[in-house]
Amino acid sequence: MYNPVDVNPRLVDDSVKHINKDHKVASFSLINQNGETITESDFKDKIYIADFFFTRCQTICPVMTGNMADLQEYFKDDKEIKFLSHSVTPIMDSVPILRAYATKKGVIDGKWEITTGDKKHIYDLARKSYFAVLDEGDGGDQDFIHTEQFILVDKKKQIRGFYDGTDKNEMKRIIKDIEILKNEN
Repeated sequence: MYNPVDVNPRLVDDSVKHINKDHKVASFSLINQNGETITESDFKDKIYIADFFFTRCQTICPVMTGNMADLQEYFKDDKEIKFLSHSVTPIMDSVPILRAYATKKGVIDGKWEITTGDKKHIYDLARKSYFAVLDEGDGGDQDFIHTEQFILVDKKKQIRGFYDGTDKNEMKRIIKDIEILKNEN
C-alpha cells in the first residue's frame, strides 16, 4: 500500500504529506461519457486503474489509451476490475466529445468510465488522492496536469501501484499485480 510518506514528496500535496498509513482515494463525483454521475460508490468492491488524459493530446495519451484498452480487453469478463480516466481539460472535454472518444477507443460502458467534471476537483484528486503529478497548482485556468501514470487502486480505495502507462512491459506488471490483489481477498 502506498501512503503519502511512501511517495516522492514532490508528488504529494502539502495537506496530506503527514499521512503515513491507511491513505484512501477521496470521495469523488464526476460525469462519464454517457452524461451519468459517477462516484466512488460505482467502484465499491472493485479493483481499478485510474489515469489522467485529455482527448486532444497527441503525445502520451494515445499510447496510454491504447494500453488501457488492451487492459480492458484482458479483463473484460472480470467483474472485479474497472477503469477510470479523468480528463485534465474538462472544459474542452464535454460529454459529447468524451462519448465520441470512448466509441472510437472501444470503451465498454460500465467497465471503463471516461470522465469530466469540475477542474479543481479533478486536479485535487490527481494531487491529493492519486499522487499522479510532480508539478504544483491550484486547479485554476493556467494549471495543467500531464502525466503518464496509471494508478492501481484496491477494493479498500488504497493505492497499490504506479505504472508507466506508455510502457507495454508495465502493462504485464500491472496484470500480475492485479492477479496478486485478487488473491489477497
